[in-house]
Amino acid sequence: MNEDKLNVDDANLSVDLSDATQAVKDNRFQEAISLLNIILKDHPTNIDSLYLAAVSSRYLKNFDDSKIYIERLLLKAPDMGRAYQELAHLNRDMGNKENAIRHYRQACEHNPALIASWNSIYDYYLEDNNQAAANHVLNQLEKLRSLPSSLLYINQILNEGRLGLAERKCRAFLKENPTHTYAMSLLSDIANRLGYFDDAEFLLEKAVEFEPNDGDLRLKFASILRKKQKFTKTMEQVEILCSQYPDNQLYQALKASEIMQNGGHEEAIEILEDILEKNPYNFSSFTAKGHAQKTLGKTDKAIESYKSAYKIKQDHGEAFFSLANLKTYTFTNDELNNMRFQVERIDLSLQDKAYFHFALAQGCETAGDYEEAFYHLERGNSIKRDQSLYSIERMDNELQAQIDICSKNFFKDLGNGGHETKDPIFILGLPRAGSTLIEQILASHSMIDGTLELPNILAMAQSLRGDDIYGKEGNYPKSMESLTLEQRETFGKNFIDDTRMHRKDAPMFTDKMPNNFRHIGLIHLIMPNAKIIDARRYPLDCCFSMFKQLFAQGQEFTYGLEEAGSYYNSYVKLMNHWDEVLPGKILKVNNEDVVEDLEGQVTRMLEFIGIPFEEECISFYKTDRSVRTASSEQVRKPVNKDGMERWKPYAKYLKPLLNVLDEDLLKPEDVAYINK
Repeated sequence: MNEDKLNVDDANLSVDLSDATQAVKDNRFQEAISLLNIILKDHPTNIDSLYLAAVSSRYLKNFDDSKIYIERLLLKAPDMGRAYQELAHLNRDMGNKENAIRHYRQACEHNPALIASWNSIYDYYLEDNNQAAANHVLNQLEKLRSLPSSLLYINQILNEGRLGLAERKCRAFLKENPTHTYAMSLLSDIANRLGYFDDAEFLLEKAVEFEPNDGDLRLKFASILRKKQKFTKTMEQVEILCSQYPDNQLYQALKASEIMQNGGHEEAIEILEDILEKNPYNFSSFTAKGHAQKTLGKTDKAIESYKSAYKIKQDHGEAFFSLANLKTYTFTNDELNNMRFQVERIDLSLQDKAYFHFALAQGCETAGDYEEAFYHLERGNSIKRDQSLYSIERMDNELQAQIDICSKNFFKDLGNGGHETKDPIFILGLPRAGSTLIEQILASHSMIDGTLELPNILAMAQSLRGDDIYGKEGNYPKSMESLTLEQRETFGKNFIDDTRMHRKDAPMFTDKMPNNFRHIGLIHLIMPNAKIIDARRYPLDCCFSMFKQLFAQGQEFTYGLEEAGSYYNSYVKLMNHWDEVLPGKILKVNNEDVVEDLEGQVTRMLEFIGIPFEEECISFYKTDRSVRTASSEQVRKPVNKDGMERWKPYAKYLKPLLNVLDEDLLKPEDVAYINK
């Protein structure tokens, strides 16, 4: 873990920033302002200078100036905890107590190690006679006060994005204090943010062994296990948390979330309703309840839950986005105007801003205002893209490695083998390509269970990378060359055993993880009789639909038109390769063909799978089952053409996509339409 993500301020400042910093420490605030303004004249977005200028102005009681500096700071660093703390101090000194407490809370959300903010929140709870909440804050304060100042500083720079410096200092501290669990937790945070999830898991597992009663540590451990999609182990940690702290609503809500992950949505709703009975202002539990209701097809109840959430917290972006993500909800003018107000706020997290931009895009499109809709799509995707480490070149290289390694000779040399099961049907391809519709059709058959987007193949591929978990040196797919017959049998059998918890009693089941298309070679080696369906959609429809969708996690190639188009090209290239080296292995099903000839395509799929035709597959929209993806509402309706050519009102914005997509994938008339 050596990638340096240090955020470096401008190196060539016209005045030494340390002089201004010392002036602030010595309470020479007017002198500090003079020095800082010299710096800011040449470097107007220098974060440290803006922060110190805000502090100095506040102490000089130049409150308007202080506010201007803070707003400039938040435009540059909208998730900086110290900026919110300074905004809270400013409101406190101006007598705006309620605003101050709100900003102190924001400060702690962005940086949990800000003792001054926790102190202010503690005093507020005491004045409000909320002893339970005060005790919770006091526990946090006592933990922070017990820490060495060096760890508080590391926490500060970590939460301001200076990961390279934070990593070096944290490693140096751990060299002298190898069992300090808070330092281990900080290093795991750095590893997590850099994408080194194995390192993060190892550090947290050891920390929990050292401090088994530290709920915060175990919560972080559960979170990284969840991120690595080790759902059984995640649930084990959550059960321990709930056993140790039965009255902790956060842990109970986490349990509900994990139960939902495993398909127990009714049980999860019961847990969430119990939480809400005890705390009717728990907006996040209303949102989670809405997710469960949506998955069960209880759309009206989901809408009610999402609205209950945002009525408690008007800037709860997830609730508004969840309404938009139903794809059937029409926002009122008041709701649209509230969202427009929220995205212009300086003091709103990037995560919430992204939620609001994507929700506004959907709302404006429904209202026919495509210009504003695309503006919000651009802004929302830009936020996500700036937070991403995605690289077109790196992804192209990863997919090309599959082509280079998994040749005809590769499969010939390895020969027959693997687990002989015929149970799984892999539905794969790109997001928003119609895989949920195909799954709903097949899951309506009496011989097929519909499950989820199962993570097992992706986790298996990750394990084959060895120490190089992100494939930068190419351990995978090359590592498949050394798989023994016994290993291939074991991998296949483990897949069947590990996914059984998601199935019912049918002899076959679906796995609709789209990204499995990258690993068809692995699937063939470990389960040679598995059926594979490639859900394909016309590139303009597919790529623009991906660009419009805010995904819960992953799918970082969707946050730019160029990225989406490049990924589509690479996907088609890889699928063509699989067809060449594994002829007859994959059935391509075009979404457009399903729309035009449902019965013909259903017959074709069932014949490919080798099971008899059933009429229920035609009336798939009547099938009562949980659907978790963004297409959950669409697949509960008969097949229609609503999703086709949704890009056309945005044609004038789509030249970056057109310029990337391979021309032979497109209809000439569509190229002309965009270029006109």
